[in-house]
Amino acid sequence: METKLNVKLLSYTPEPEKLISAAAKLCYSDVSGEKIMEDLNEEKAKNFLEFLMNLGHESPIEHVSFSFSVEGVSRVLTHQLVRHRIASYSQRSQRYVQEGQFHYVIPPEIADIEKAKDIFIKQMEKDQEIYDELADILYEKHLNIFKKNNSEKEAKKLAAKKSIEDARYVLPNSCETKIMITMNARSLIHFFNLRCCNRAQWEIRGLADEMLIEVKKVAPNLFKNIGPRCLKGPCPEGEMTCGDIVKVRDKYKKL
Repeated sequence: METKLNVKLLSYTPEPEKLISAAAKLCYSDVSGEKIMEDLNEEKAKNFLEFLMNLGHESPIEHVSFSFSVEGVSRVLTHQLVRHRIASYSQRSQRYVQEGQFHYVIPPEIADIEKAKDIFIKQMEKDQEIYDELADILYEKHLNIFKKNNSEKEAKKLAAKKSIEDARYVLPNSCETKIMITMNARSLIHFFNLRCCNRAQWEIRGLADEMLIEVKKVAPNLFKNIGPRCLKGPCPEGEMTCGDIVKVRDKYKKL
């Protein structure tokens, strides 16, 4: 069954822009962080944050973090996502959760061609059949083993878990997964710099765009002018440039 991307900002550091400003000010102040926070109003925090971001002093922005719930993405995407190592991830386990009717992500290039889409869906259905068949075969094997030292109820529970451990190996990369992501603001901006770029794969670029929209709602000054690196200078991709820098800048200006 085809699925769609769903991104939700679940939690974030309270008053993120004020806290960043206070942390930065503390480096040059003889009063406490608590006192600096008390003296900061929204306008002061906004002005100082703008100064800080233009200065390129990035360590204070590590003091705030953002947590997202993400659904409707493939394991292709999450294999790329976890390369961003300064972050925390909790992903739905195929070892503990049975894929009774797994959802999947269809690449747009395939979805646009009816014949290709039909072939893709047929393969997903076949993968489901094989997964279910293997899980059933392994269940019977493990049930007989666990019955020797457990009650029937406990044996069934253990066999069900054990059977999908190995059956999952036939599941495709397109299989939908759910993941929670927490990043501090500095790591998040680095993520946007790389993954909002047109050179990033379409799926993770779509995720990055949705995450950027979410954080802009709660920290608009912090994430102002944030996106691919070409927003603040020439394209860093050299000969690999997409060649659409004007369109890209316009897109993120309106995002």
